[in-house]
Amino acid sequence: IDFVDLYTARDCPVDPDELLRRFHARERGRDVVSGAAAFAAMWRAIPVLRPFGLIAQFPPLRWLLDRFYVVFLRVRPWLQRRVSPPA
Repeated sequence: IDFVDLYTARDCPVDPDELLRRFHARERGRDVVSGAAAFAAMWRAIPVLRPFGLIAQFPPLRWLLDRFYVVFLRVRPWLQRRVSPPA
């Protein structure tokens, strides 16, 4: 897994603002994916999580995981405020 700083990335096919809104990933030789599909791609790259990434390719499950991801994005700011140390 290579994590890329969006501010220094070159030739990225995705708008930087979109990169900040959702998690994105690209498996070697494939298109950029986001949301639950990106997490599944990352899981496939981690041997112990690979089975979950393979199962997540099943379209109905991928749809359900993406719905959960959208809900998570809505509550993420609240969660960040809860776990961040006070300034």
